[in-house]
Amino acid sequence: MSQVPSTTGPPTDAAPRARVWAWAMWDFGATAVNAIVITFVFTVYLTAVVGDDLPGDTTPASWLGRALAAAGIVVALLAPVTGVWVDAPARRRRALTVLTGMVVLLTASLSLIRDDHHYLWPALVLLACTAACSELATVPYNAMLRELSTPRTSGRISGFGLALGYFGSVLALLVVYLGFISGGGDTRGLLALPAADGQNVRAAMLLVAAWFALFALPLLISAPRHTGPETAPAVGFLGAYRRLWQEIGREWRRDRNFVYYLGSSAVFRDGLTGVFTFGAVLGVNVYGVSQADVLLFGVAACVVAALGSVAGGRVDDRVGSKPVIVASLVALIAVGLTLMVLSGPMAFWACGLLLCLFIGPTLSSARTLMMRMSAHGKEGVTFGLYTTAGRAATFLAPWLFSVFIDVFDSYRAGMGGLVFVLALGLLLFLPVRVPPRHGATVSASARRS
Repeated sequence: MSQVPSTTGPPTDAAPRARVWAWAMWDFGATAVNAIVITFVFTVYLTAVVGDDLPGDTTPASWLGRALAAAGIVVALLAPVTGVWVDAPARRRRALTVLTGMVVLLTASLSLIRDDHHYLWPALVLLACTAACSELATVPYNAMLRELSTPRTSGRISGFGLALGYFGSVLALLVVYLGFISGGGDTRGLLALPAADGQNVRAAMLLVAAWFALFALPLLISAPRHTGPETAPAVGFLGAYRRLWQEIGREWRRDRNFVYYLGSSAVFRDGLTGVFTFGAVLGVNVYGVSQADVLLFGVAACVVAALGSVAGGRVDDRVGSKPVIVASLVALIAVGLTLMVLSGPMAFWACGLLLCLFIGPTLSSARTLMMRMSAHGKEGVTFGLYTTAGRAATFLAPWLFSVFIDVFDSYRAGMGGLVFVLALGLLLFLPVRVPPRHGATVSASARRS
């Protein structure tokens, strides 16, 4: 498929396999930024090394939370504008190229952050900008899914992309840990890089920047350069918001299930993020897992989630997105409740990996269903709203996690807070009516013809 079809209907022919691989490889590279820069390596270096002698009562971890919260606000404000702008397929490649380039440059600039608390403030700014650009890039990236799939293949392609992203996290973590972080003494890793002044971590940032650039390049090169007229006129910042509210109002009048799904998916996706975010905390503080084993669990969790994504994508194409999401959420709630009454590292490993097995299919089918419920030609604004709605609910899981711990005076109870969020998302999602599996995009487009 060399060119996207007209806006009268969805694509009927599958894209060449090479283009699907190129699309998935972008996620393979992007996950290295999330895993190493934002989650496991650079943020730890920032709070434990760079800011360890920060004067004042506010801890580096608290400043980190504020910086990432600010990044979330920026994403919530700009994601819908980005979505409106990339409604035209001709703009998606441009937007993805610009945002990818910004993430690569910002990640590389983190290599300048030395072991000195005076570097904490520029580091927080660079990190927040990296996180914001990385998430904004998913708007044009997700909008490309329809260009690559038919109604019969969208589930497996979405699951394949998510799975390759998880494998990217695994490989990047292993490379950075073995090559740059492992060991003790004055030098670290197989490369024997000096630990003084954070040189090993700073070198890892250059690797991650090159990693993302390398694996993003196939998509940026192979994405079709649309030469026809742009289907969506250029709009300014305020004009984008006016158009956004018009789209929401139109969807509310014609298909309220679209709006209901935005809200319900935001809740259960926040619960899934909470399971990943706080899993290591629970493993160490409740189930007696060592900090070293937590890293190994993270690698195993990504592998299991990837396998679940592939399997879930294939089931999605056979039975539809909603049954996959409902079954996965029910399984997650059941395993979470079981984990609350068990103890010991083995229980954490068994139940934790089961949780990860169902996280992948839920995220993959949630993205596929969002695409199927959107009108052809409206993918940009749809995924802009999808990202914004997810950001609007990101406070829920962390807040209930801490509330349950405070109320019951137990770390174990925090899992109950996460289960509550998943259950709430499931209850909100159950009434949502979804379009027919193989005619979703046609139906959505026909409603506007």
